[in-house]
Amino acid sequence: MTRIIETIEEMREWSASLRAEGKTIGYVPTMGYLHEGHLALVAEAHRVSDVVVMSIFVNPTQFGPNEDFDSYPRDLPRDAALAADAGVDCIFAPSTEEMYPADGGIRIVPGPIAQQMCGASRPTHFDGVLQVLLKLFNIVSPTDAFFGLKDAQQVAVVETFVRDFNVPVRIHRVPIVRERDGLAKSSRNVHLTEQERKEAPAIYRALQAGKEALETGMSPHEVKRQVATEIERDTSGTIDYVELLDYPSLGEPTEDRERILACAVQFPTVRLIDNVIIKGSEQR
Repeated sequence: MTRIIETIEEMREWSASLRAEGKTIGYVPTMGYLHEGHLALVAEAHRVSDVVVMSIFVNPTQFGPNEDFDSYPRDLPRDAALAADAGVDCIFAPSTEEMYPADGGIRIVPGPIAQQMCGASRPTHFDGVLQVLLKLFNIVSPTDAFFGLKDAQQVAVVETFVRDFNVPVRIHRVPIVRERDGLAKSSRNVHLTEQERKEAPAIYRALQAGKEALETGMSPHEVKRQVATEIERDTSGTIDYVELLDYPSLGEPTEDRERILACAVQFPTVRLIDNVIIKGSEQR
């Protein structure tokens, strides 16, 4: 039976007892409204960990003004049932008041890696992501944590943060889980209209075509232009960005290193992100 914990004190005590028994803790941080992508993280956590903990918390500090914090889908009973079926041992589901009882004004500044792609249009987003993750890492005390590559910039930011600040947790990347038509699984997909849902798979098709064009010699500038043109042609969304960068440094791309071709597309009520990873010549 999956245990549900709502307080920081109880979560810390339970985690400490597991650590004292020598057990490893695999941790899956989520904002809930679970889908197959989240459950893939759970499966990977089971593969390498003795115990799996999932947090379900819609974190207000990573949402900017006029973003979808209030409308973000929430359904804890549904999520608890899915998590239990997937074998999650414990759900940490704190309230906002439990996580943020006071604000002393201290902030984490992610730096240049967070100032492009999603960070360019959401300038405080990754500040909030790192703020809540540091709190959650300290509360759950996991040995390993699992993140999906759909939020590839988030993975890069978290990996860099954990490395530079000696946070004692191993970060695992888990590939994107997609619908049959290629659309990346996302809790926000439920807000797409029927027409937008039909259009949305064109985003992945454009990225795949861009990856193929890059691998056959097209210049990075032309690849980005081609991806943008295809998305504008095949969807009613507005492009936030199309970027081709080194991964995970998010610096200038070079052919010998891994790169990411990523984009964000804004529909009236939903912002979709997606990406493909391109191996460098040294990895082929």
